[in-house]
Amino acid sequence: MQPAHYPEVKEIYLQGIATNQATFETTAPDWEEWDAKHLAACRLVALQAGSVVGWAALTPVSGRCVYSGVAEVSVYVHAAHKGQGLGKTLLSRLVELSEAEGFWTLQAGIFEDNVASIKLHERTGFRVVGVRERLGQLHGQWRNVCLLERRSQKVGV
Repeated sequence: MQPAHYPEVKEIYLQGIATNQATFETTAPDWEEWDAKHLAACRLVALQAGSVVGWAALTPVSGRCVYSGVAEVSVYVHAAHKGQGLGKTLLSRLVELSEAEGFWTLQAGIFEDNVASIKLHERTGFRVVGVRERLGQLHGQWRNVCLLERRSQKVGV
């Protein structure tokens, strides 16, 4: 992912926000804020005919050095391109890149009723480790969040 991709990345993120199924966020940040939040080493875009149709990235879960090998995943696919395997391709590649960078655990927080995203992560080696009930409110409605994780088999743990 390059900075020039961000307008399309942001548009796809806004589509996810509009579903009320992808994130607690209600707005998309500008490039500088997004860039500062996400790890530089593991950012991907899926391109078709030169346009961004999906993206994936990692954010650190903590600034503490003991968690340096743990990151949270984000995967978003343009609404017009869902169901074509792009999410699985992006997430699988993100796993490969993360392991090459030394990450031993990837985690994802997914709304409990976002079954498609949970299944995508499970098909890519993640497992549900629990449900965080009433974790936060989105538009005045409490939401349960499934915590999923994937432990690397390649990074020594």
